[in-house]
Amino acid sequence: MNKLNVGGQAVLEGVMMRSRRFWAIAVRRPDNTIATDVFKEISIMNRKKVLGFPFIRGVVALVENLSLGFKALSYSVNESTGQEVQMSKKQMGISVTIALLFTVGVFFVLPTVIGRSFSGFISSTILFNLLEGLIRIAFLISYIALISFMKDIKRLFQYHGAEHKTIQAYEYGEELIPENIRKYSRLHLRCGTSFLLIVMIVSLFVFALLGKPPLYLRIISRVLLIPVIAGISYELIRFAGKFSRSRIVNILFYPGLLLQKITTREPDDAQLEVASLSLKKILEAENSEAQNEVEKKIISKPDDVAINA
Repeated sequence: MNKLNVGGQAVLEGVMMRSRRFWAIAVRRPDNTIATDVFKEISIMNRKKVLGFPFIRGVVALVENLSLGFKALSYSVNESTGQEVQMSKKQMGISVTIALLFTVGVFFVLPTVIGRSFSGFISSTILFNLLEGLIRIAFLISYIALISFMKDIKRLFQYHGAEHKTIQAYEYGEELIPENIRKYSRLHLRCGTSFLLIVMIVSLFVFALLGKPPLYLRIISRVLLIPVIAGISYELIRFAGKFSRSRIVNILFYPGLLLQKITTREPDDAQLEVASLSLKKILEAENSEAQNEVEKKIISKPDDVAINA
């Protein structure tokens, strides 16, 4: 098989990995065993062609990843604590909505409101929008830095590092065992942390084009343009991932890698084992699916020959 485009996410005492057709999860239980599972889940972008177009697919991917992230988190809570927690689709929808409202409110609306207090002192539209953008970036970095001191978050960030190391080991063709994975960097260009920073930087340039309208129009424009900014940022992160071995690309996206020094920690071998097991489940599922497709073609070939004859 050709190398798959694999992504992932750290969860409570575990790692979720995702490919085009499957997502798998591995979680360390309290008794030190590892719970694993794999699910087939094809993106709506593969069913609705228009949703897979550039700049549109970024918004779709963001919503899908949020939903999948909550599913994986719910699974990890059940397995890592030994307690059964079930979330209905309604509860899942409410959780995703609250997460989106928090993100929009704290990182888009609040910096705009704070920036208003400087409007009387800054006549230049460019400088004013630049200041608002810097406030937004400062909010993001401060928030990440603050939560990084929490004990549970430190563990989560270790699994985040394990996820990155494992994916890079796979991309370089290594056997997925801890001693091979350990040597790779915990920083990765296609990371959600880098994506968030790119969103903030792109928003700085996009909002600068809007001038200096009244506060209520600024807030409305910030909210309405989030899908546009997410779409642009997604294409940039895809580009970075495609050319991840380019020195120039690594230099351009270096700020995102720097921010990952906060959101990732060096994992231990037990955490690397969990991450590698999750990725192996994805590879097994994709390999099995590919084999089934080949067998279907072989079975259908005699009929095709008969028809052609």
